[in-house]
Amino acid sequence: MAILDTIYQSVIDGNLNGATTGVNAALAEGIAPAEILNKGLIAAMTEVGRLFEEGEYFVPEMLISARAMQASVAILKPKLKDADVKPLGKIAIGTVKGDLHDIGKNLVAMMLEGTGFEIIDLGTDVPPEKFVDAVKTHDVGFIGMSALLTTTMPAMRTTIEALKAAGVRDRVKVMVGGAPITQEFAKEIGADLYAQDGPSAARNAKISTGANA
Repeated sequence: MAILDTIYQSVIDGNLNGATTGVNAALAEGIAPAEILNKGLIAAMTEVGRLFEEGEYFVPEMLISARAMQASVAILKPKLKDADVKPLGKIAIGTVKGDLHDIGKNLVAMMLEGTGFEIIDLGTDVPPEKFVDAVKTHDVGFIGMSALLTTTMPAMRTTIEALKAAGVRDRVKVMVGGAPITQEFAKEIGADLYAQDGPSAARNAKISTGANA
């Protein structure tokens, strides 16, 4: 459908007005919200992730595409709820205690939302107990932790230990990322998933749900 192609291209181009106008037009035409989400928005963000990984897009382009997607998803959310369309899963994401950086965390959150996940953004400087509370309160399936400072990396291990102590570790998959984080560190602290950037976070989380990447 032409209108879905317009939405798709608008998100790739970072055209927020074009994307949101397209979503409203598609809804007015009677196109199912799930179809708009999957064929317009999720497909577009998947392509944006590919362009980033191929070196054709950089963080600024990815951010404006993600914002166009996010504004469009906001329009669709009540419609998806009415249609009983379920997200792929719930992810509570935050920058760990002692770290106030949020650009990377925000981008990962937008990419995950663009893949079909429901995001609970805990913000920055998040103590372990707040991650634990998110699991208990929001029934999340994933915990996403970010750190930009090497000095705050140990907070990831502390948070995983807190999840174990609270008896909720086996209820969630833990994904970690950030500039100083490596696959080796993720394995060392007992995390389930490592992501070096937004596209890989979205892909790895989706694969871990059993959905096609």
